[in-house]
Amino acid sequence: MRTLLTLVVLFAVNAFAQERLSGKLIIFHAGSLSVPFRQISGDFGKLNPGLDILLEAAGSRDCARKITDLKRSCDVMASADYAVIDQLLIPDHADWNIKFATNEMAIVYHKASRRSAELTRNNWIDIMLDPAVVFGRANPNADPCGYRAVLTLKLAEKHYARPGVAEAVLNKDTRFIRPKETDLLALLESNTIDYIFLYRSVAEQHGLQRLLLPDSVNLKSPELTDLYRSVSVDLAGKKPGETIRQTGEPMVYGVTVPKNAPNPKAAVAFVRYLLTADKGMAQIEKLGQPSAVPSVCDGWARLPDGLKAFAKPKH
Repeated sequence: MRTLLTLVVLFAVNAFAQERLSGKLIIFHAGSLSVPFRQISGDFGKLNPGLDILLEAAGSRDCARKITDLKRSCDVMASADYAVIDQLLIPDHADWNIKFATNEMAIVYHKASRRSAELTRNNWIDIMLDPAVVFGRANPNADPCGYRAVLTLKLAEKHYARPGVAEAVLNKDTRFIRPKETDLLALLESNTIDYIFLYRSVAEQHGLQRLLLPDSVNLKSPELTDLYRSVSVDLAGKKPGETIRQTGEPMVYGVTVPKNAPNPKAAVAFVRYLLTADKGMAQIEKLGQPSAVPSVCDGWARLPDGLKAFAKPKH
């Protein structure tokens, strides 16, 4: 009996190593997933020593365009906004999209940031507009954090009843717009800028101070979906000259395996590991992002059998 029990335990411990995975596993992911994905891929790699795992961080929309426009090989694509996968990859380049984590927008700074000692939920807009204060944000056409900064400001305009303030802030400090939100961290740490419109999880991972915004502004709460949908921003579409209207909604991250994944077996195994509560998702939650697993998946029937348990069909 003891021998049988030992075998059962060993099988459970090594369940993710039974795939006999090998070759390269290429993962494109949002910059805000850099810290958790380094940890998760490291743990997954220890279970699968035959794999060469290659991580490549970029703005989520840029990640998608590497697949659609540059025809880059990719096994797993993890986006800071599930809608990027829906808009730019499905149906031509991917069949399904699993929602797996949430987040919220915050104003991020450090102790040397100008006027940070007086920063509050009530005066942060005025501090951003101060000519002596400099802030940075991500490019809306490259990174969801960029267009979420725009949506946050439009919601703030409503919340604080200050017409025109979103445009005023967006027209300031445009020289500090970068391709992805994590590109701004070095500017903050070098005191080049004072504040960043950034995800709460990234601030926590890097030990930075942050001002948490009201739920009516921070794109966090599913209960406020209708309010979030009252604002929008136009983004570059799939083709030159085409635009996509991005409407505000609660933040939800998404993951998929592209149709042309060169190592689909390893890709599905990695996504399964990522979404498992006591494995990848434990790291995601530990690093500041609540789990969204399982969530409704429009393409549930097209999911690989090993991933269906991590999503719910749309009824």
